[in-house]
Amino acid sequence: MPTFSAKSAKRLATCHPDLQTLFNAVIESIDCTVIEGQRSRATQNEYYRTGKSQKKWPDGKHCKTPSLAADVMQYPINWNDRARIEAFAAEVMATADRLRAAGSMKYKIRWGGDWNQNGKSDDEKFFDGPHFELIGVPDAEFSAPDK
Repeated sequence: MPTFSAKSAKRLATCHPDLQTLFNAVIESIDCTVIEGQRSRATQNEYYRTGKSQKKWPDGKHCKTPSLAADVMQYPINWNDRARIEAFAAEVMATADRLRAAGSMKYKIRWGGDWNQNGKSDDEKFFDGPHFELIGVPDAEFSAPDK
């Protein structure tokens, strides 16, 4: 059974408990790595400046405490294999659905390859394959960084 590296585990620990539950379940059957959980102001703004993010700090879900988003990829990472990225995302989404049905997760997940949640990734203007975020989390469950 795959396990997270110390670096991935540390990154995942910055995330909302639902994301931790989800990816701890995913790693049981699919080897994956946590690229990023919570982001600093400098990192978020750099990603915005370079087009890797559509949000400036503090508006991105990676900027909250705990982070409401995680960037996770199947290991080993292959940025050019879109079919593999999509298949991994489908497994993550199915796992999230199972965990929510079992009462182990409260919130729904949105994948950065299907922002409009229509089940297709080929109609998105901004494809963010590694990105998974919680939707519908009330403000009381996280703190926003100081502006």
